[in-house]
Amino acid sequence: MTLVKICGNRTPEDVIAAAQAGADFVGMIFAASSRHIEIEDAQAMVRALGGPLRAHEFTLPPPSFGRVREEVGPWFHHGTQVVGAYLEAKRPLTVGVFADQPIDEVNAIAEEAGVDLVQLSGDETWEDCLLVTKQVIQVVHVGQVDSPSDFLDRVEPGFSLALMLDAAHGQYRGGSGQVFDWDVARGVSSRVPMMLAGGLTPQNVGDAIRRVRPWAVDTSSGTESNGRKDYDRVRAFVEAVRTADVALAAGEVNE
Repeated sequence: MTLVKICGNRTPEDVIAAAQAGADFVGMIFAASSRHIEIEDAQAMVRALGGPLRAHEFTLPPPSFGRVREEVGPWFHHGTQVVGAYLEAKRPLTVGVFADQPIDEVNAIAEEAGVDLVQLSGDETWEDCLLVTKQVIQVVHVGQVDSPSDFLDRVEPGFSLALMLDAAHGQYRGGSGQVFDWDVARGVSSRVPMMLAGGLTPQNVGDAIRRVRPWAVDTSSGTESNGRKDYDRVRAFVEAVRTADVALAAGEVNE
């Protein structure tokens, strides 16, 4: 089953609607953005979902190999097991989204807000992930000149819990509502569990799942109307994901 992240939430009503629709993650943006929220807003959303993950009891899978020995595929497959354990304890998980902010600031905000995971969406390095006190989703941006053949060389194991691919469009580092070349994404997802972002909507997410086979999909603007969360579009997005999953499971989609 493809996991779903609904990002750009700003109110408790937003995250409750996402949870009721079946989202696995809800994103809250602390980076510079039209969807930026304050810590107090995030705390209200975390409370609306029953509190942070640390308040729940859960058992993690055995640890993966040490980073020196790790390969990219096994590393991120282990990350999916860890996320699965988190989701058994709490669903949806809350994700604080940051970009090009000092890591000390990231840690302070994430801790005070009570988010479960941190997403680094700027130009942070893989080594920066190790400085974050919560598990990290590292975003790698796909530009117009990136090719499927060599893109995986930019992905390193041993640093982040999960990998997300998002569009690099002009001055934007994600959140642009732009789709990138899904052939690049499919080349990565054939070897590494990854989260697919970039211009996904209720209308195109089914096609994205059929073509890319991502571990998870992420949307923000695709579930908005007039710059605010549209709960009908949130439900439609999750329903489109589930419909594509059923089709794949039934063997209705050709490779």
